[in-house]
Amino acid sequence: MKFPKTLNTLCKKCRKHTQHTVKAVKQRARGSAHPNSKANRSKDRWKRGYGGHGKYSKPAVSKKPTQKTDLRLQCKECKKMHTKKGFRAKKFELVQ
Repeated sequence: MKFPKTLNTLCKKCRKHTQHTVKAVKQRARGSAHPNSKANRSKDRWKRGYGGHGKYSKPAVSKKPTQKTDLRLQCKECKKMHTKKGFRAKKFELVQ
C-alpha cells in the first residue's frame, strides 16, 4: 500500500486542518503504554503460580498473515503528534 509522506488533516491542538508529516510504526502491544497499571498488575498476580490459568496458560499463536501498522502524524505548525488507528497491509510504503 502506498501512502503520502505528508497529508492535510485536522490537528486536535490547533483545531484546524494543517499539513502533517507521516511516520509508520508497528502497533504497540495492548497495555504496553502503561505496563504498571492496576489492570496489568492484577492480571499478572492472577497468572502467577502453577503454570498460569485459563486463556493465559499458553502463549498466543498468531496466524495472521500481516501486522497492523499505526500512523504517527506530526503537525507542522504546533509539532504535536497524533496517532491514526492501525490497519493491516502486507507492504506499506511512504511515497512523495
